[in-house]
Amino acid sequence: MCINRQRLRQAGVSLVELIVAIVIIGVCVAGVLSVYTQAVRGSADPMIDKQALAIAEALLEEVQLAPFTFCDPADPAAETAANVGDCTIALQAGARPFDHVLKYNGLALNPASAMDGFVPAAGYSASVAVVAAALNGVGGGDAVQITVTVTAPNAAVYTLEGWRTRYAPNAVP
Repeated sequence: MCINRQRLRQAGVSLVELIVAIVIIGVCVAGVLSVYTQAVRGSADPMIDKQALAIAEALLEEVQLAPFTFCDPADPAAETAANVGDCTIALQAGARPFDHVLKYNGLALNPASAMDGFVPAAGYSASVAVVAAALNGVGGGDAVQITVTVTAPNAAVYTLEGWRTRYAPNAVP
């Protein structure tokens, strides 16, 4: 019985070819799985980002909507003052929501909460800074820059900035 040697060589895959194919396929699968793992790991982060941003936006809006008059609204000269020097009492902090933009300066909330005390999500903290700044020629204390900083449970920090001008300095709420 005579066996054709050329036919035996073409009968299958050698062990070396099989190992090379397994290595190549393994590297490809590992690459795809690493990308998939990163995508799955980051899929919860948008919720944290959105919650932190919602807290920051709500707090910034609250501050921007507060009156920005020359005097404390409780001051008898609030409706007639021509400048800050005409006020008879200094700004006095009260309960939130405050009745003047500058009263929000230094506000720290841990946990971050709404005006009514509702805590939208645990683990978030927030702070507010209100400083006088010039804005397109509006200066002399008639414009303030508001910075709201929110820290998420994963220690990520989100900052929003806004502006408020004194356009109705004698309007008492």
